[in-house]
Amino acid sequence: MSIAQNKKALHDYFIEERFEAGLALEGWEVKAIRAGRVQLKEGYIVIRNAELFLIGAHISPLPEASKHVKPDPVRTRKLLLRAEQISKLIGKVERAGYTLVPLDLHYKGGRIKCEIGLAKGKRQYDKREVEREREWQREKQRLVKQVTRN
Repeated sequence: MSIAQNKKALHDYFIEERFEAGLALEGWEVKAIRAGRVQLKEGYIVIRNAELFLIGAHISPLPEASKHVKPDPVRTRKLLLRAEQISKLIGKVERAGYTLVPLDLHYKGGRIKCEIGLAKGKRQYDKREVEREREWQREKQRLVKQVTRN
């Protein structure tokens, strides 16, 4: 079941591969995510010391959050992956010019997982081409529906 999606990433990038990563979260963050108070639109993933970190994802704290905790909505969160997956991603990002973007937050086995994508950036003309193709598909559907009605 999906919690939050990053539709902007699908618009701005060609997604080559997808990986599922765990998240190191604090208690208040889990409660806020379960309440649906999360946004991935501005999020991105960086590699530091052979570890992956999610930066810029906004998790709004619940108003009834504990008073002794000072919640930081955009703090850096560690992503949990296997070592061989991390080394593969590091190689692709550093050598092949790929970037890592968060695509989706979802539940799996009662835990919150983040789907990350190995992506190449789209140029402006690529975005226009995708939009043209989408419009053509809609027009085809309208024409088929119109013909079948008559």
